[in-house]
Amino acid sequence: MRAYNVRHPGDPVRFMGDDIGWAGPGLYDSVSAYVADAHPELSARLAEMYRGLRPTVPAGTYIEQYLDKPYAERKEMAQRTGQVPELLKRQAPGKDREAYDWAVRNAAVVDQVARQYDFDFDDPTQISAAMRYRDETMAANGVWWQRHTGTKVSLSAHDAHVGHVPSDPANYPETQGAFLRDSLGSGYRSVGLTFERGSFNATGPDGVIHRWTLGPAGTGSNERTLDQVRFADYLVDLRSVGSPARTWLETARPTRSIGADYPEDPHDIALARSYDILIRLHSVTAARLRDR
Repeated sequence: MRAYNVRHPGDPVRFMGDDIGWAGPGLYDSVSAYVADAHPELSARLAEMYRGLRPTVPAGTYIEQYLDKPYAERKEMAQRTGQVPELLKRQAPGKDREAYDWAVRNAAVVDQVARQYDFDFDDPTQISAAMRYRDETMAANGVWWQRHTGTKVSLSAHDAHVGHVPSDPANYPETQGAFLRDSLGSGYRSVGLTFERGSFNATGPDGVIHRWTLGPAGTGSNERTLDQVRFADYLVDLRSVGSPARTWLETARPTRSIGADYPEDPHDIALARSYDILIRLHSVTAARLRDR
């Protein structure tokens, strides 16, 4: 991306995160700076609304500390963050409309994070609701970015989030991909990735990132059958596959669905119902992690 942007300064590739587990201190600072410049009389109110929320520790530590707070306290924090976008919207944009729009947007993202934790995670029904809110909000953030920029967007996420059908309906009742399809119609294409064997990086039960290595997929899995195709690596447009392969692709069977954490058991996934396009790799190799 950096090399491309050096060669194309007038048409750069930009990167935006759409997840809502963390809002860095920069977002809080940007909203506070805008208010201090455009509406200084509101600075004290804003400071009270953001009291105790601006991160001062790394993301992982912040999230752990946030989740350790009593549910009532997290709920009260979300009530405060929700007041900020509404407060800004009641103010005149002034001469710098772009600065105003970004302040409102950044305040909305801060509120999204607080509302992600405004669920009672001791209640299984609320866990499901929280995951649905997460995927719905991630999709909305991606749609906002596409409409704000008017450019093409390549969304990179775990297959379980970008697919049309949830692989774990009990915990993830509706996927980011389903919300994107509802918003964009044929403007959204879901691309799944599957592999037969190889290595990858994922966080283990000890909370540390490990390099994991898997051998051939199990009997009866999607991966085992896909590996019998004569090509080692290939791409399939699942929208145009005819019979008899169509019936096979629309049947759910065990499939690896590996995200940030591992180990994780395979999920029953019907490839043609979850994805528009499938990228199939015979083997994969874990990325080399940079020193932190």
